[in-house]
Amino acid sequence: MNIRPIIKSDILGLKSVLDNCELFPADYLDEMIVDYLENPNTDHLWFTVAEEGKVLSIAYCAPMKFTNGTYNLYAIGVHNDYQGKGIGKKMMVYLEKELKSAGHRILIVETSSTDNLALTREFYNRCGYRKEASIHNFWDDGDDKVVFWKKL
Repeated sequence: MNIRPIIKSDILGLKSVLDNCELFPADYLDEMIVDYLENPNTDHLWFTVAEEGKVLSIAYCAPMKFTNGTYNLYAIGVHNDYQGKGIGKKMMVYLEKELKSAGHRILIVETSSTDNLALTREFYNRCGYRKEASIHNFWDDGDDKVVFWKKL
């Protein structure tokens, strides 16, 4: 398994992952990733797992404005055919090492309180993240924002 920064030729594979795991609409990707691909000084992190030339996952992390060394993991997803194989956990370890080695302090993860994301919340707990806050009815009525925190 090869965890590496995303390159432009990964875009079609990344869109396939997004369509499969329904993390966010694939047509958002082009606009979201343009700065990363075109700005050599970007502080945003985009990375993937590729195996035998096939893109299996996507992750996106960026600094929280007006903070000192705090990043937010905005997206992480693994193609459904490859879930449950430890890819997500390895991606989290990779990200944490990258951030820590660059001198960053904290990683925040935000998700939903809905039942269909219960396994996602369990995943963050297993990765050592602490539930730090809930904002009621944030995403929609009955759908709270759940914020997880980890010191790097």
